[in-house]
Amino acid sequence: METKIRLGISACLLGKAVRYDGGHKLDRFLTETLGQYVEYVPVCPEVECGMPVPRESMRLEGNPESPRLITTRTRIDKTEQMASWAGRRVVELERENLMGFIFKSDSPSSGMERVKVYNEKNMASRTGAGMFARAFMNRFPLLPVEEEGRLHDPVLRENFIERIFVLARWREILSGNRSRASLIAFHTKHKLLILSHSTRHYQEMGRLVARAKQISPQRLMEEYEQQLMEGLKLKATPKKNSNVLMHMAGYFKDRLTSDEKAELLDIIDRYRSGQMPLIVPITLVNHYVRKYDEPYLKDQYYLKPHPIELQLRNHV
Repeated sequence: METKIRLGISACLLGKAVRYDGGHKLDRFLTETLGQYVEYVPVCPEVECGMPVPRESMRLEGNPESPRLITTRTRIDKTEQMASWAGRRVVELERENLMGFIFKSDSPSSGMERVKVYNEKNMASRTGAGMFARAFMNRFPLLPVEEEGRLHDPVLRENFIERIFVLARWREILSGNRSRASLIAFHTKHKLLILSHSTRHYQEMGRLVARAKQISPQRLMEEYEQQLMEGLKLKATPKKNSNVLMHMAGYFKDRLTSDEKAELLDIIDRYRSGQMPLIVPITLVNHYVRKYDEPYLKDQYYLKPHPIELQLRNHV
């Protein structure tokens, strides 16, 4: 990318001492590794809506779909204060050109999911979302979002980072020549990446692109973006990836020796069965793409969806 990807993030994850106890939750993967490729826009709902540091802890109570935000000791209701600020803040964030958001898990303001909500019997169920996180996700339903805790899962981490890079490339299309030709070029380069997530979306998006001349440019772009982001949200699996790898192997069926074919098929099978990570068959396919100068595969983002330095496919 020519410019860094802009991501919203809970400020405490950057090491800012804004938590209720005056501490932080610095995440070094986010700051030192992913931070090389992104520009963060920090948000601390409690501080930004006017609460001090340190402050009394709070929790969600009542209906999980519309809970109240209550201080745990003094029982002060902070719901309106938080909701009013959150409504204004998400409008402001529209101007930030964000490609996604990383939330602080378990937070009554910023938790993305499974946040504790207490009922009238003081029993907790993990069925809620933080008040700001809910407002953000409602305002930007297609933006990739994750929690720092879930990003320790290699599959979820790879999925989230892949999506923000795809969205950044898509935004470049939208900021430039929003022509049907530019959309077709984008889709052609991302076809196998989409296929690795969802056969259904791959087929539906193919039909949408085929009808491009029959649809107004604005509607075409909107429908394509919705299908793109919804499809990529579905996790790639060894079975799905193996299907794509076999599809790519077909491009070399008349070029590889019998030994090379056997090796490639064996490595794909070993990956499918969990004996080796995805980076192994990807590296071999990339080798054949360079060796035989295969033009279609050379342009496929499936083989290079994000910087190799992140080593995301070494663990999936």
